[in-house]
Amino acid sequence: MRTMTQQIVDFKKRPGVIRIVGHRGARGVFPENTMLGFEYTLASGVPLVEFDVVLTADDVPVITHNPTLHKPTFQDQAGQFISNELPIRSLSFAELGRYEVGKIDGTTSYGAAFPDQAQVAGLRVPALAELCALVKQPRHQAARLLLELKSDPSLTNMRSNFVAQVLRVIRDHGVAGQTVLHSFDWEILADCQAQAPDIPTSFLSIASNSEFDLPDDIPAHVKAAGGALWCPHFQDITAKDVADAQRMGLGVVVWTVNAISDIDQMIDFGVDAICSDYPERVQRRLSDRGLRWE
Repeated sequence: MRTMTQQIVDFKKRPGVIRIVGHRGARGVFPENTMLGFEYTLASGVPLVEFDVVLTADDVPVITHNPTLHKPTFQDQAGQFISNELPIRSLSFAELGRYEVGKIDGTTSYGAAFPDQAQVAGLRVPALAELCALVKQPRHQAARLLLELKSDPSLTNMRSNFVAQVLRVIRDHGVAGQTVLHSFDWEILADCQAQAPDIPTSFLSIASNSEFDLPDDIPAHVKAAGGALWCPHFQDITAKDVADAQRMGLGVVVWTVNAISDIDQMIDFGVDAICSDYPERVQRRLSDRGLRWE
């Protein structure tokens, strides 16, 4: 059985403490999956950051949510939001760097969902190495990375290389002890465990996601598969689900919880951590209720 490591302890609650995870940095406040967003989250006293990683054509792990360019958040060199969502895997890191990702298209439904997100010129998709270098700094020694490996069904035969490239960057920067590997694709997580048995794994789930078949008893399956964290969508769980998973020794990290009423409900359910686009909202609710987040 996998030894409980410090990075998992820091995702689990303790008396008077519920953890906060900044989703894609702090997507509701700053452009998602950017160094600016990560720096803001860490500076605001939230040491746990969640983000997404994919591979470029030249095998550089980069931080962006989709396996393709994203129309509402990618701008071309002319400053126009893109119309062609090219696969990230078809672009070199240098080619990817021609796009800006610091603004959001408010005319789209996606952009309308984040009306308070800052518009910042000049931001690019960061390499995973950039975030690793940031959290390796002594002032960020408490930082923990919830690193989601994004599944791409068209590249299943390259899964092992994907994992290997991510692990290479993590180990080269000395942040393996600050990292939890995280995915909806549980086969990727099995590969992570095979290649890096020293790094804990986190199992994402959502009931409405038809891409992956889910077992009836998800926490038991996660436990049997060697997972350390179960990360369900917050609308999929009850207080009993949380308690049952915690009795198995799993940490329960719920996502993505933004509305005040939902934050309160997750606190009442007794989850270990709340992943939110608005980490400052979770801070405020915990503070108002006499709780801490660390």
